[in-house]
Amino acid sequence: MFSQNDILAKEYFKKGDFEKALYEYKKLYAKSPSNINYINQVVLTHQQLEQYDEVETFLLKLMERINYPAFLVELGYNYQLKNDFENATINYNKAIATIDVRASHVFSVARSFQSHALLNEAVISYEKAMLLNPDFNFNLQLAKIYGEQGNIEKMFNSYIHFAEANPVSLNNIKRAISDFISENSASENNIIFRKVLLKKNQQEPNLLWNELLSWLFIQQKDFNKAFIQEKAIFNRQPDNLNRIEELASIASNENENEVAKEILTYIIETAQDSNTKLKAHYNLLQLETKESLKDNYTVINTKYLDLFKEFGTFSQTLKLQIAYAHFLAFYMNETKEATTFLEKALKLPLTKLQKAEVKLELGDILVLQEKFNKALIYYTQIQRNLKNSTISQEARYKVAKASYYKGDFKWAESQLKILKASTSQLIANDALDLKLLISDNKYEDSLHTALKLYSKADLLAFQNRDEESISLLNKILNEHKTEPIIAQTLYKQAQLFEAKKEYEKAEANYEAIIANYRDGILIDDAYFKLAKIYEKQLNLPEKAKTLYELIIFDHADSIYFVDARKHYRALRGDAIN
Repeated sequence: MFSQNDILAKEYFKKGDFEKALYEYKKLYAKSPSNINYINQVVLTHQQLEQYDEVETFLLKLMERINYPAFLVELGYNYQLKNDFENATINYNKAIATIDVRASHVFSVARSFQSHALLNEAVISYEKAMLLNPDFNFNLQLAKIYGEQGNIEKMFNSYIHFAEANPVSLNNIKRAISDFISENSASENNIIFRKVLLKKNQQEPNLLWNELLSWLFIQQKDFNKAFIQEKAIFNRQPDNLNRIEELASIASNENENEVAKEILTYIIETAQDSNTKLKAHYNLLQLETKESLKDNYTVINTKYLDLFKEFGTFSQTLKLQIAYAHFLAFYMNETKEATTFLEKALKLPLTKLQKAEVKLELGDILVLQEKFNKALIYYTQIQRNLKNSTISQEARYKVAKASYYKGDFKWAESQLKILKASTSQLIANDALDLKLLISDNKYEDSLHTALKLYSKADLLAFQNRDEESISLLNKILNEHKTEPIIAQTLYKQAQLFEAKKEYEKAEANYEAIIANYRDGILIDDAYFKLAKIYEKQLNLPEKAKTLYELIIFDHADSIYFVDARKHYRALRGDAIN
């Protein structure tokens, strides 16, 4: 019955039927006269009815019975509602003075001030309590208030003071601070935060300040400066290179390849253990391969061979061996040598998972050679030996892809249907995309002419024969103009143009999708990819901003929504408060 009355009172209040709500809350208060929640609701409901004198009488009687300093704040706020600011201030000061008597009164007093947006009084209360009791740490509460007040420097100081005393909360503090800074290093908030940290570092050196500076520079995509901070941390705490490895990975993912290579070189020169060195060598070679022209392939080949001389061809270097085989096949066009190299690797004492990784690459090399049936044997062996694992699902996806490449769309679809429920979101998404491509285009033409051309172009791209792929996609664009595959063809070709750094051609393709396929499933992809080209490559920030805006307002369910909003705010120069 008691619970029902509570629900009823809340419902009346919510609907704005304050007289009935007051009646119910008074009944609840009568049964539980020390319940702070019911006391506050009686006060609040009276105030909604503008019955300020009744509130004053109620609170004064209550304070004779209960010593609860927050009631002084409530009484002061009631005077404020009556425009009696003198008595309001008197009671606020009385409430703050109770903290001198007992510092723990701050919990109820400051909370009550905050509930009425009396932020200055809340700040005074928290600061007073911290002076009286050094064990109290209200820096988190103060930081939030300073943020609301727009006092950014004080807010940053409070956050980092809190983090200093509570290092385990550092990630939460970073999340809170990230709302106030942007990718723009010249924004006012970024400058303030950097100055606060540099000042702290001069006054009382602490690795925490270096860590936060590194984090700030990463947000600003200033990876060189972040690297300087990470080296400073490592020099004082040379436990491991994990943080520097992570920085190299972030820089690489952001396509800041020069600084990524510099960081990886530092790891190779600094690491004491062979595993860390080997991992850095592997990542460095992937970057160099990605950027190299054909003329430089023999240099990369020599680097691989030198590494095998240094570290050997054992199970410990298997990842490097697979990468070398991939390089031989896909870049040097030496498929026979690559296959022989991997077959040797299979004779090593490997785990089931390691064998599967080798077979996956062997299958890919066979697809490269268009030996689809042999590739399917390797992929099927992986599925049989490691059922329900991620690599098994990856192998099933490659079975579907190989079937699709050779024009067996029915079998490809049957495999892709199973993969829609994959535990790997990436595989599930790729499977869904390919299934939609097949199902959307197989009915248009019983001979699947355009779809077969597209799958062949897709295979050529897989084989690193980009020029031939682009040419075949052109054939589809010219000969199958009325078919639904055109949007997908434009998109695929645009991606190849981007890989070749032919950004104007990619721009034309994305614009064609936007102009002619506005209701299609690729529209948000086209908006986002084109916006990135405008922002990063063609230096047209206003055009980029317009496209990001279209995603934010017209495609809120897009996978690009969060990134689009982030880029849009950065271009607008926001530091989000």
